[in-house]
Amino acid sequence: MKAFTSHHGIAAPLRLDDVNTDVIIPTARAIHVAKGSLGRYAFEPLRHDAQGLENKEFVFNQDRYRNASIIVAGANFGCGSSREMAVWALDDMGIRCVIAPSFGDIFFQNCCKIGLLPISLAPEMVDAIWTELSGNHDPVLTVDLETCEVRLPSGAVHRFAFDDARRDTFLNGLDDIGQTLRYSNAIAAFVEKDRRLRPWNYLAPAPDHAAAPHQTETSHR
Repeated sequence: MKAFTSHHGIAAPLRLDDVNTDVIIPTARAIHVAKGSLGRYAFEPLRHDAQGLENKEFVFNQDRYRNASIIVAGANFGCGSSREMAVWALDDMGIRCVIAPSFGDIFFQNCCKIGLLPISLAPEMVDAIWTELSGNHDPVLTVDLETCEVRLPSGAVHRFAFDDARRDTFLNGLDDIGQTLRYSNAIAAFVEKDRRLRPWNYLAPAPDHAAAPHQTETSHR
């Protein structure tokens, strides 16, 4: 997965609670779309009105936030169904980090599988960031996973907690397979030792011969 150490980018204040995965990526529109092309469908129910026209009030349709790579959202972001497509869509549109007071549990896990950093901050901290982003001509944040800090243009700093094991996987860009490969030498040593102790477990299987066709005896009178 993509490593995450520190990221500086435009941050969009998405002042909504309970943004569910069907809002992040509507399955009816994007179910047949391949990963890598989902970004244009992200937030489709909010991006356009019933007539298909762009909703000028939606944050990602505003010029200053169109190229945002960070989302600062309300509580319970990513609730709803467990679809991985929601995280893929955010990744495809260039989002590297989502900051919110809380997340849907499965959405949070899916973020951690691909390197999209989910950060939980207290509601009052999120509100302070919203206020600064909305009033600043340069709505940017720096998210530093090495120091576990979110830094604002004003100089304000908000520290966040992140599980040490997860933090290590982000900093080193390790997915589940990558984490396993860290122990490849130990795994190889175990297999070699086990092969000596229990050689019968490593015998080649006998060839699977097809059974001979059933022959019917014919009686002659």
